[in-house]
Amino acid sequence: MSFSLTNSNDSKFFSINCNGRLIDLSNPKLMGILNLTPDSFSDGGKFNSETTALKQAENLLKNGAKIVDIGAQSTRPNSEFLNSDEEIRRIGNIISLIKKEFPESLISLDTFYSEVVKFGFDEGIDIVNDISAGQFDPELLNTVAEKGLPYILMHVNPNYESMHEKLKFDDIILSINRFFSEKILELKQKGIKDIILDPGFGFGKTVEDQYRIINEFEYIGFGTYPVLAGISKKSFIYKPLNKQPNEVEKETLNLHYKLLEKGTKIIRLHNPETLKI
Repeated sequence: MSFSLTNSNDSKFFSINCNGRLIDLSNPKLMGILNLTPDSFSDGGKFNSETTALKQAENLLKNGAKIVDIGAQSTRPNSEFLNSDEEIRRIGNIISLIKKEFPESLISLDTFYSEVVKFGFDEGIDIVNDISAGQFDPELLNTVAEKGLPYILMHVNPNYESMHEKLKFDDIILSINRFFSEKILELKQKGIKDIILDPGFGFGKTVEDQYRIINEFEYIGFGTYPVLAGISKKSFIYKPLNKQPNEVEKETLNLHYKLLEKGTKIIRLHNPETLKI
């Protein structure tokens, strides 16, 4: 099975400026996950050396990913909290090595630290993927604006300690859009021009909330910003089925195609080879 844009309900033109390269998001893109962590729930410890990380980046790109999303800190529930120095230590030379080997690749850096963004910019990153919406480090958004990087804005609770606390929403779609409206205004005031929205699957939402987001995904983002979906190996899919993260590929694939039909422009996932677009 494969996805064609002609099947989509949303073929609007979206683009982002990545260090002078205009990236067309009219056709959806795959973002492959590269965890440089020992404690991520599905692949912790597999890619935390230069050799294994570079090989995995190659695999992701060969299997259809246009963006490699590099993260040095696990944000699963009860994960170890790292400071910015440790994130930078874990990243090491990976960004520049990938850029050297695959100069056409796009690299997204998954961090909520200003200092890590500065380091990543010098190494060659193209996008900042911030799960915190600028709420965990007061200098993060200023740094993104200063460097002129596209920014992924995720819906999340207001601090690190509460980010997985399940809140009761009267209307999850309305709440997410209200959050985005307020944050987008802040980003624009700071000078951040290229914005991608992420409804934050897996962060502080019930199973029911997350399926509602999927079912009403076309209402996220006001139709004026590209929206990213990151559901790969999320517990709201496998736990209700009494399965493990690696046992729900078929279920996840079906949800990915549904999200594409509803207009998502970036799919963030561990195994891009499973999704043909």
